[in-house]
Amino acid sequence: MLTCRLLGHRYGFHAEGHVLVWQCERGCGDGGAKEYSSAADAQKFAAAFDRRDTDDLGRRAPLLGLFPLRLWRWARERERRRQQD
Repeated sequence: MLTCRLLGHRYGFHAEGHVLVWQCERGCGDGGAKEYSSAADAQKFAAAFDRRDTDDLGRRAPLLGLFPLRLWRWARERERRRQQD
């Protein structure tokens, strides 16, 4: 599939018993499986690998949103250094 060649695969992960299974969500047919010692481990890794950065959008502050905090910390450290001298 051209999209997978250009952008890479978009894998979806899920657990089937003690086996972790992944498959490209774009339908190119690429995928695989890995066997774990327990079903709980397979489920844990499936949940961890299936996360997307866009799922947390809005929870994590963007870089520019943290800029005022960085300026405040910089000014505070500068003031501490000035008081020590």
